[in-house]
Amino acid sequence: MATMTRSSDKPLVGLLHTCLVDFYRPSIGFASVQLLEQAGCEVRVPDLQTCCGQPAFNSGNFDQARAMARQVIKAFAGFDYVVGPSGSCMSQVKVHYPQLFADEPDWLAQAQELAGRSFELVSFLSDVLNKTDLQSSYQGTVTYHDSCSGLRELGIKQQPRKQLEQVQGLSLVEMAEAETCCGFGGTFCVKYPEISVRMASQKVSNIQASGADTLVGGDLGCLLNISGRLTREGSPVRVFHVAEVLAGMTQIPAIGEGEMR
Repeated sequence: MATMTRSSDKPLVGLLHTCLVDFYRPSIGFASVQLLEQAGCEVRVPDLQTCCGQPAFNSGNFDQARAMARQVIKAFAGFDYVVGPSGSCMSQVKVHYPQLFADEPDWLAQAQELAGRSFELVSFLSDVLNKTDLQSSYQGTVTYHDSCSGLRELGIKQQPRKQLEQVQGLSLVEMAEAETCCGFGGTFCVKYPEISVRMASQKVSNIQASGADTLVGGDLGCLLNISGRLTREGSPVRVFHVAEVLAGMTQIPAIGEGEMR
């Protein structure tokens, strides 16, 4: 394993910023860095990181998924922790990397080692660092969407809610069927568009019925999908990633509102 040079005695965290954040919503990455640094971590973003390989894995292209996983394992060697603002990407690393290398003992050991120090952002802040009050504020009524991978594979449910309840000015309300899939599902929305639209429309209906003026979640894929449906149905509900709200970075256009300047 490569030796990582430190500049302090703080926990050294490698940020897995994810493809969607990199290409569509860099502010989530900046918010993640801010939150981690405020929590007392030294944060770096490895240049050599690539896609975690989830799309290839979900499509059954396991050779390609393994190639991408090897690159991620190499890129994040030497960090105390690997943290990402996405339940789906981090569940790929924590849950599915060891499955990919079940027949390759050397890579399996490295995948398991990486999995043991990898965490989704809000889970890391809450469960590892015991940080729930992040000293932020937001004026609005918020409802939270539980993304499938984070909820079902990583057990992320109460952590973001506890953090949001500490945000000054924020009122948290629960929508009906908060745990139900929004219809994105990675490649699912491409393979089954009619079913996906039906699921997204039901999610939008539940959001509107909650009375919330803001939707918050922990996976950008879900939030892009839902915000697109909200826009098509003419809803004024704003959409933010939970990291943006917790970091106080909500003066920018909400997801789906247009190009950020």
